[in-house]
Amino acid sequence: MALYDTRIKELEEKVAKTKYNKKTQHAIGMYKAQIARLRDEQVKKSSGGKKGEGYSVRKSGDATVILVGFPSVGKSTLLNSLTKTKSAVGAYAFTTLTCIPGLLEYNHAKIQVLDVPGIVHGAASGRGRGTEVLAVMRTADLAVILIDVNYPGHLKVLRKEIHDSGLRLDQRKPDVKLTKKARGGFDIASTVKLTHTDFETISDVMKEFRIHNADVVIREDIHIDQFIDIIEGNKIYIPSLVVLNKIDMVGEKKLEEMKKSLKPDLLISAEKKIGMDEMKEAIFQKLNFMRLYCKEAGKKADLDVPLIVKKGITVEDMCNKLHKDFVAKFKFARIWGKSAKFPGQKFMLNHKLIDGDIVEIHIS
Repeated sequence: MALYDTRIKELEEKVAKTKYNKKTQHAIGMYKAQIARLRDEQVKKSSGGKKGEGYSVRKSGDATVILVGFPSVGKSTLLNSLTKTKSAVGAYAFTTLTCIPGLLEYNHAKIQVLDVPGIVHGAASGRGRGTEVLAVMRTADLAVILIDVNYPGHLKVLRKEIHDSGLRLDQRKPDVKLTKKARGGFDIASTVKLTHTDFETISDVMKEFRIHNADVVIREDIHIDQFIDIIEGNKIYIPSLVVLNKIDMVGEKKLEEMKKSLKPDLLISAEKKIGMDEMKEAIFQKLNFMRLYCKEAGKKADLDVPLIVKKGITVEDMCNKLHKDFVAKFKFARIWGKSAKFPGQKFMLNHKLIDGDIVEIHIS
């Protein structure tokens, strides 16, 4: 495995030393393609061709949040402060040796929070239980990256390990369609002007991955890294929160410096329970939740206990969440709220709901 590490490091140094411009973008693109291919081979060789398995944790609640950070950053203390769980806490590394779930109840939402072992350098290639931790992270709805205020350099390392494991934080999948075919070479089209790459680089990158015949349609201005992600087809896109912990241990001047350099989403002290209310609200908002209210025909809506769902869902999605038979027996739904033009308007399964809607589902 050392041979892979050496070659990857050499290529990363070439990327870092090469100034990006129109003349060098092809070379940089090829370096990055080689790095990605070598990492794929490294993971397959280290795992015998099998995908890395995470800790066995049954998902529950409306969403799952994972606490990620170096050992002794305060994840267990934070879990205890956010939830009623009692995760082991100690002022030394590797206190948490398994994945410990807790339940955060906020704004009627039930959010599963996972405390996992700390990530270390080389986690993406399996060091220090890194493979298991990062595999669990791939199933989460939100990653909370916890940084000790005394070790700000950890953020850059964590982001790299997370990226190398195939996770893309606060990004969405690029609007690119790649279809492999048996013959005919490459047919590449773009509906937008490409300023960060070109068709030649895209063709050569596909060849690096042993793809020689494919149709490609690009609908947004992408970087070559994003196209490599499309080729590999195994990337997970999830939101994140960067949280600076132990702020009670430093002075105001240093804290201001950390805020400028790291640009964290939240400042907290898990031990002193500073910033816990703000953190709960930030988690709720980042999970993109909205509230729907159920109503039975001829009765008032239940406005005390909302149904917690993700924004952008349809009536069909709501039916599936409520009962497995509702879609099959569905007749129509009446809606009161912002998604309706008038109170009680009738809609079918494909209607998109909005936060605060009152929904009356009629079934046969």
